[in-house]
Amino acid sequence: MTLKGARERRVATGGVELCVAELGDPEQPTVVLVHGYPDSKEVWSEVAVRLADRFHVVLYDVRGHGRSTAPKPLRGGFTLAKLTDDFLAVVDAVSPDRPVHLVGHDWGSVQSWEFVTVGRTEGRIASFTSISGPSLDHFGHWINACVRRPTPRRVGQLLGQGAKSWYVYLLHTPALPELAWRGPLGKRWPKILQRVEKVPGGAYPTPSLASDAAHGAWLYRDNVRARLLRPRPDAHAHAPVQLITPQQDAFLSERLYDDLEQWVPRLTRRTLPAKHWVPRTRPDQLASWIAEFVMSVDGGRPEPKAIGRHADRFGGQLVLITGAGSGIGRATAFAFAEAGARVVAVDRDAEAATRTAELSRLIGAPDAWAEPADVSDEQAMERLAEKVHREYGVLDVLVNNAGIGLSGSFFATTSEDWRKVLDVNLWGVIHGCRLFGARMAERGQGGHIVNIASAAAFQPSRALPAYATSKAAVLMLSECLRAELAGQGVGVNAICPGIVNTNITSTARFAGVDEAEERRRQKNSARLYGLRNYPPEKAAEAILDAVARNKAVVPVTPEARGAHLLSRFLPGALRRLARVEPKL
Repeated sequence: MTLKGARERRVATGGVELCVAELGDPEQPTVVLVHGYPDSKEVWSEVAVRLADRFHVVLYDVRGHGRSTAPKPLRGGFTLAKLTDDFLAVVDAVSPDRPVHLVGHDWGSVQSWEFVTVGRTEGRIASFTSISGPSLDHFGHWINACVRRPTPRRVGQLLGQGAKSWYVYLLHTPALPELAWRGPLGKRWPKILQRVEKVPGGAYPTPSLASDAAHGAWLYRDNVRARLLRPRPDAHAHAPVQLITPQQDAFLSERLYDDLEQWVPRLTRRTLPAKHWVPRTRPDQLASWIAEFVMSVDGGRPEPKAIGRHADRFGGQLVLITGAGSGIGRATAFAFAEAGARVVAVDRDAEAATRTAELSRLIGAPDAWAEPADVSDEQAMERLAEKVHREYGVLDVLVNNAGIGLSGSFFATTSEDWRKVLDVNLWGVIHGCRLFGARMAERGQGGHIVNIASAAAFQPSRALPAYATSKAAVLMLSECLRAELAGQGVGVNAICPGIVNTNITSTARFAGVDEAEERRRQKNSARLYGLRNYPPEKAAEAILDAVARNKAVVPVTPEARGAHLLSRFLPGALRRLARVEPKL
């Protein structure tokens, strides 16, 4: 299989010929993508095409894989020293005068750790992005530390990684892996990837899979035991490293990288809520992070900084927040900006949205835009979605935050009052989920929808029939949508803030009273919320944490958490509280 639009060449090295593919302008910074096991270079095809408009992208089939020839004999032909020879031969051919930016996945990352820590490659590597493949030297030192200083925690981590490494033991058995891959496993592997890893079908894996996997078993046999038993003491990286860790990786524990800073002086960490084969399942995010990191090193831009607690998770992601002009919406925009996300601030108040976008850029957002829109207006939301998708891309996170308050008894609440509160609080959420969530699902690379409900969703009140109904509907919509989108990697979170000090009380409407009385009640409500003084920044932090941990329902304030517990275990108590008429 040939990558579409790629220029191919053969590079001879150490008794083998490597198949090398190039895309993009050779005058641009060179990015070398190294594949893992049991893959060929085509595992990178989706990432490569996304990088090719900005970089000179180079992919090559590791010896014995794809269209590269295999060493003879196989035993001893896949050592890290020989793989390093291959890498140097490739970079000398494609970028003889400039260092390259190295990216490795799985065993491509394992061997790339060797490249970036041995002296003979110093000056040839400008940066390294590691994905799902540790240094065997660092791994060996980690095992030794667990064995020499055993604690219950370390023993548990060691046993956990030992269980994840079950396939490594099998690959060391004679002949069995070759028979499996050339037989039933090779035939079933594409379906296994689709079912277990959610890898899209198509031209990957390539027809060479069976021989690739059979030859690749020698990567493990020639290197793993020897290096884990005798890890190099000087395995320090001589280039900046970006570590991207899929959090649902079935083969590697995140704990392997806990002490990586002692080996890497310049380390940037990223995490993805994804499984192992992220070059196929998350190409947009990988390409974005690789490009940002390469430009920070090669183009003189500032390196990505872990500003906020969630910077490793949300850096570079595209986040849209409705109702971003004030309160929880603005605080959420700032929290994502601090984590390095690109922010789209939406509010019906254009000036307030613009201010939020401006401040987001100052706080840390690489890009931030203001978009005026009324979430209750379906056509306006359709125009907004069309513009966002055309100019900024598909969202990674959508926060449906816009809402209005309405208090008053059921019989004092008019039909028009009901329509207004449902149009904003419920239909605004529906419009956002439908227009932006559909594109997330279609993209097939995950995402998150955050719907701001309320503690009123599970805490009835005689004074809030319309508002509580709208928020209860948002909560149930979120639960239903979470179930529907779970299989497509899109998480849905319902946030129930409680009493948070925002301006919603100043703008809330009170049914059945005149304007003077309404203003008095707004003032009193604002004073009570001010006395409680729970800041919107804490609600924003709860939102980011909910997305990072994919929590279903998140009551935020202590009283919201208490009401949630009562609704589950003592609903009668909440019903009695609902009869109390608040004094405003």
